Order: sequence, then C-alpha cells, then structure tokens
Amino acid sequence: MNTQSASHLRRLMSLVAGAFDPPPGKKRIVTALLFGIVVHSIFAAAVLAMVAAMYAGMTPSLGSVSWPYAAIANAVLLLQFPLLHSFLLTRRGSKLLGALVPGYGGTLGTTTYAIIASVQLLALFLLWTPSGIVWWRAEGASLVITTLAFAMSWLLLAKASFDAGVEVQSGALGWLSLLQDIKPRFPGMPTAGLFRTIRHPIYVAFALTTWTVPVWTPDQLAVALTLTSYCLIAPVLKERRFARRYGESFHVYRRSVPYAIPNFKIGKGP
Repeated sequence: MNTQSASHLRRLMSLVAGAFDPPPGKKRIVTALLFGIVVHSIFAAAVLAMVAAMYAGMTPSLGSVSWPYAAIANAVLLLQFPLLHSFLLTRRGSKLLGALVPGYGGTLGTTTYAIIASVQLLALFLLWTPSGIVWWRAEGASLVITTLAFAMSWLLLAKASFDAGVEVQSGALGWLSLLQDIKPRFPGMPTAGLFRTIRHPIYVAFALTTWTVPVWTPDQLAVALTLTSYCLIAPVLKERRFARRYGESFHVYRRSVPYAIPNFKIGKGP
C-alpha cells in the first residue's frame, strides 16, 4: 500500500472511530444520524436499482408511460442526472446545497449531494418505461463472460471510489463530520491506486458498467450512450476545478497520467 492510500485509510478510520464518541449536542447528533441513515439507505437502493435494471437491459421497471410519449419521459429521466449532477458541482450548485439544511448545510454538503444523486439514479432506473424490444440476450458461456465483466466493472468502480475518497463519494463525510462537530476534511488530489493509471477511473468504470451487460435493448443502448458521453465530458469540468484548486501539482499530474485510456506504464506517474 503506497503512502497516499495508507494516509487515506488512516483518515477514514479516524473519521469512523470519532463517531462513537461525539461531543454533546442533541439536535446536531440527531440530525447527523438521520442524514446518515437516509444517505446510505438511498445510496444502496440506487446501486441495487442500477445493477438490476442494467443487468436485464432496462427491461424491468415501474415506468408505464404510453408510447410515443414514453420516449420523451425516458429522455427526461436520462438527461436529468448528468445536468443536475454537474450543476451541483458548480459554485452556484454548492451554494444551493449549503442552503438546503439551515445551520448545517455547509457541513452536510457531500451528504445532501449524495442523497440527490441517489434519488436521481433511482428515478432513472425505476421509472424508465421499457420499449419491450430485446435485441440480444446472453446465454451459456456468453452469459458467464458478460456477468463476470459486469461484476468486474462494478468492482473497478468501487476501487476507484475508495481511491478518490469513499467518504466523499458515499456522502459519509458530511454527516460524520457533523456528528463530531468538526469541519469536513476532504482528501487531497487523488493520485494513488487506479489514479496512477488514468486520471478519471470513476467515470471510466461507471461507463463500463453500462456496456458489460448480458441483455441488449434499445433502452440499454440509449442509457449506455448518454451516460458514457457524460463520463467523457464531465471530467473536463472537473479538471478545471482541480486546476484552480491544486495549481501546478495538478498540471504535473495531468502531464504524467492519461485522461481515460491507460498507457500501461503503471508506476510512472507522480
């Protein structure tokens, strides 16, 4: 384990350990615990909904809009995620997040962001109206191969999220910080783990989950194309934020590590 990964693990363990002995403040503690329960419950539900829906090619769903209006409804569901998700990462979006919970909004920013993102994903994958058309369904050996590829994509996503700071990605940083009445301590610029291979492993892994499914339908293709486009474009905005925040350190990292396709020179990064 390299220095950054070890430091990240120590910081995460310290954050969790501190939650067992929070300073007094009934209202603050109750608020923090409620947000913790909500964010992790919705986050887990969103992940399960996404896995189940895409594994079946977006065929199981609660959506029942009649066609052709279903095409419009599905398009709205698809676009609402990348648009709002990106907006909330801007300065105006951050201010909005901070205003959602009076008194605690600044501390709970990562938690409210994760809640909103999870609700968005739940809406997309639960309310989608299936076309009813199935182009291809894996069977036998192809089912085993695609299932393994699908599982590996999710494992890569989990690893990339850990490398970036799982407490931020899961929304835990906000409510755990509020519980302990401390200012959220964000991890530094990620350069360890998968971030030594490419600059945006979370986006790449997220996109891979949409292409490694065992059932292909027009619905799945629409989801894969839209979310993959988002995963290729959104990092451009993220890099602008990183350039402002980390300055020359980020420019050195950007020159050394490829954007999304590995150059297979692992260990040559900063």
